[in-house]
Amino acid sequence: MSTIVRWNPFREMAAMQSALDRMFDDSWRTSGLTFNGSLLLDVLETDEAYTVVASIPGVEPDQFNIKLHHDALTISADLPRLEVPEGTRVLLQERPFGTISRSISLPAPVNANAVEANYQSGLLTLTLPKSPEAQPRSIPVKSSGQLMAHNN
Repeated sequence: MSTIVRWNPFREMAAMQSALDRMFDDSWRTSGLTFNGSLLLDVLETDEAYTVVASIPGVEPDQFNIKLHHDALTISADLPRLEVPEGTRVLLQERPFGTISRSISLPAPVNANAVEANYQSGLLTLTLPKSPEAQPRSIPVKSSGQLMAHNN
């Protein structure tokens, strides 16, 4: 015996919306600090330097791999996987693990010899001073043969 079910497009759309909500909720929940293995960064700029901040808990300072090549900065690290004792069930595991990495191009040249890296309380902070050529400078103005300083 066959049963005829009336097609309800609104029910179909609601079911599709529910499935999409679950998919996005699951993917954001499992991504934690990373999105597809990419390290999330905050990048700040002053006239003198760039500051790059990354939240990377559970990594020892000597486990970071930081490279500056031309104006490209690359930060990578291996996040440890939680050691689960034998006989213990994992009910929820949201913290990321494995290799994370991020490369960004900086808009102006950096003085590679003056770069500083600090790691404290799970935050990696890089200070990248701009090269002297990239920093703003005052231009003196001459008047009637005399040199006058221009103040900003």
